Amino acid sequence: MGRPLRIVVTNDDGVDSPGIHALARALHAAGHELTVVAPSRDWSGAGASIGPIHLDASIEVTELEWDHLPGVPVYALDRPPATGVWAACLGAFGPVPDLIASGINPGANTGHLTLHSGTVGGALTGAAFGVPSIAVSLEWATGEYHWETAARFAPAAAQWAISAGDAMPAVLNVNVPNRPFEEVLGVREAHLARYGEVWVNNADRTDGDLRLTFDGGGREPDPDADVALIGAGYVAVTPLLGIERAPLTGAADHVASALSERP
Repeated sequence: MGRPLRIVVTNDDGVDSPGIHALARALHAAGHELTVVAPSRDWSGAGASIGPIHLDASIEVTELEWDHLPGVPVYALDRPPATGVWAACLGAFGPVPDLIASGINPGANTGHLTLHSGTVGGALTGAAFGVPSIAVSLEWATGEYHWETAARFAPAAAQWAISAGDAMPAVLNVNVPNRPFEEVLGVREAHLARYGEVWVNNADRTDGDLRLTFDGGGREPDPDADVALIGAGYVAVTPLLGIERAPLTGAADHVASALSERP
């Protein structure tokens, strides 16, 4: 399906996470050329951060081998996924990739969580460099994760992102219900759930320190929202523009009103 692609595979849970192994296997089986560039440890919640960059310091890179994908280069660094993607898009790990594939994250990245997700942040970083990207996440589970279910949707998602990339460097956010492949009800385009439909944050400082808890949605989500669709058994796909200008006008005139205060 489609032409072979040069794909950089990353995640935010670390190079040893079963999700990134499942994603890489599926893309490799589809005939794509892979380079894995991933954090050496868990960087969940890092968003698109890259950490400090110092001109007089280097970032240690460890080369690994995966027995199930012999010949596929695997690099680990103790930085968020966006750092590795940034470097890959600058040619640090070979030719600039055709596509970034990030995931598979254990836990959906829906609604406002896409802002904080390292999985989505890595994909958005690729798009900032003009490289189409996909982010794949699997519904949260207390027991078994059906990694292969999510992985089976990745090759088709990659081809869509490449085809859409002619018009814009697209990011396709893919959230998959945690169930056997045969039990997935279908695939639906979704909008991002609003705050309160995914997780409600509680902040407590009664003992002086800060404690943040996440207690689940505070209200029923819109049925076409990503979080509602995966809960109903559908794969939710949401194209994201990344760092693009919002379609709003009048900002300059409003801010320029400050100039009236000059003597």
